[in-house]
Amino acid sequence: MKHINVVNGPQNASSIILGCMRMPALTTDEAAAVISTAYEQGINFFDNATCYGENGEAETRFGDAFEKTGIRREDVYIQSKCGILFQNGEFNWTKDNILSSVDDSLRRMKLDYLDALLLHRPDLLYDPEQIAEAFDELEKSGKVRFFGVSNVPTMMFEVLRRYIRQPLVFDQLQFSLDQSQLLDQALYVNNLTTDRSVSRDNGTLDYCRLHDVTVQAWSPLQRGFFGGCFVDDPDFPELNRVLGELGEQYGVSKTAIAIAWILRHPAKIQAIAGTMNPEHLKDICAASKVDLTHNEWYRLYLASGKFLP
Repeated sequence: MKHINVVNGPQNASSIILGCMRMPALTTDEAAAVISTAYEQGINFFDNATCYGENGEAETRFGDAFEKTGIRREDVYIQSKCGILFQNGEFNWTKDNILSSVDDSLRRMKLDYLDALLLHRPDLLYDPEQIAEAFDELEKSGKVRFFGVSNVPTMMFEVLRRYIRQPLVFDQLQFSLDQSQLLDQALYVNNLTTDRSVSRDNGTLDYCRLHDVTVQAWSPLQRGFFGGCFVDDPDFPELNRVLGELGEQYGVSKTAIAIAWILRHPAKIQAIAGTMNPEHLKDICAASKVDLTHNEWYRLYLASGKFLP
């Protein structure tokens, strides 16, 4: 497994993260098997959120299952996210909600602390001074070690950084061979022949690189927002042809090559694997054995439907 040292954050963190959004569908024993498989494959980073499952069910299942694995708490990084309140129809970054969410996450996962807490989806009514107060309390109490955000654009990031004393070390964003908007605009800048020249995030990836923020790529195998996996999808014939050729060359699956494409980027992006299938997870983790060349990376990028201007 490849590992990264996050500036001002977790050290020796696995480049592949196990995302726990789908864990409520498993029994406790099944969830323990997935966590154990992930750890055996070298994954030491686990991502959760208060909104995964009804009443935080993903966190509860993870906590019960982790207890059964025998893995030492100090050998892994456990992250959660707060702010999405689907039941209320709002995103909420108020101090009270941040603090109560962390307490709920710790209780459900049977933990004394979170390695990382991310603010999940922008609250349009956010008060950065309230957030700063919440983070100070969480750090002082030892409940949270590191902080970050999810799906946050650059100017909102700048406002947060002005008030928050702790470094924001993560931004969790959608990124895959199909959903590569983090990269596209720079390639087509000032080009009126394609809407890929339109900036959709104000240079978020370069902003993160400039400020030592590690990007965590969610849905790294998805087409569209949540349109299913592009691997073996007949709507992506050229991409799957190149994935297959490179997979055969490196002795891994198409899935592993798609993840290796993300890991190849010099920004040292972490890829979040959301599968709850242990065998599929092993396929994904094989990406860590692959070092794509510069040319192979571009072959995949172009095969996904982009073109060089």
